[in-house]
Amino acid sequence: MRKVAMAIVVLALAGCGEGRSVDTPRAKPAAAEVQPQASTIGAQEWDVWVGPPDHKLQALTDLTAWLLEHGFSFYLVKEDGKDQVLMGPFSSKAEAEAKQVQLTEKLAKAKKNDTVSQVIEHKVAQ
Repeated sequence: MRKVAMAIVVLALAGCGEGRSVDTPRAKPAAAEVQPQASTIGAQEWDVWVGPPDHKLQALTDLTAWLLEHGFSFYLVKEDGKDQVLMGPFSSKAEAEAKQVQLTEKLAKAKKNDTVSQVIEHKVAQ
């Protein structure tokens, strides 16, 4: 029963605010448009993709409920019409790989052989 409730919560939260922009656009100063900020130059972020091997169909609610139960935070993105489960973004590849190792250990302990993970470059929404 708890898993069903968690799945309902995950699905409800995944659809909250879809299609609406939370932030209102603000006018940027002219100087900000000309020169990018030094902190964003060369800054690269990383995510950990979580899903079934070979991107086969798996119940998204089962995966997300398991991640929630085991203390992993994640977010959902839609890519090519399919929902993807990502953890992150992480500021360094080493940080993402450390989280992936932690996830892999918990998956092995739970004997979940139907789920794999991969460190990928964070895609900025445009």
